[in-house]
Amino acid sequence: MTVIDKLNSAIGKAISWLTLLLVLVIVIDVILRYSLSITSAASFELEWHLFAAIFLLGAAYTLKEDKHVRVDVFYDRFSNKNKAWVNLIGGLALLLPFCAIAFWESLSFVESSYKLSETSPQPGGLPARWLIKSTIPLGFLLLGLQGISSITKSIIIISHGRKA
Repeated sequence: MTVIDKLNSAIGKAISWLTLLLVLVIVIDVILRYSLSITSAASFELEWHLFAAIFLLGAAYTLKEDKHVRVDVFYDRFSNKNKAWVNLIGGLALLLPFCAIAFWESLSFVESSYKLSETSPQPGGLPARWLIKSTIPLGFLLLGLQGISSITKSIIIISHGRKA
C-alpha cells in the first residue's frame, strides 16, 4: 500500500463517520420540523455541507477501493492486464486532466469566498462559506493523487503481469 493509499484510506474512514452525523442532523431536522414546526436555514445548509464533504473527500477512497459506479458490460470479463490498460488510459486521458482542471479552477472560487468573508445569504445560515468550498480543490487533489497511485499500479500490472 502506497503513502497515497494510506492517506486516502485514513481520510475515507474518517469522512465515513460524517454519514452518521448527516443522518442524525436530518432526523433531528425532520422531527423538529414536523412535531414542533421548528426549522432553520442553518440545519438545511449543514445537511448539504455534510453531503458535499462526504462526496468530495470520499471520492478518492472510493477510487482506491475500486467502488466507483461503472457500466461493466465488458470490463468484468477482461483479464487483469486488460483492466489495467483500461484504467491506465482512462486515468491518463480522463481522470488526471479532469482533476487538474477542477482543482485549478476551484482555487479562485475558494479564494474569492475567503476574501469576501462569504456567509450564507439566508438569515440564520452558516458562516464561513469558504470552509465548505475548500473541500472542492482538496477533494480533487486527493482524487488526482489516488489517480496517480492507480495509474502506477496499472503500469506495474501491465509490465510485470501481477498486482501491485
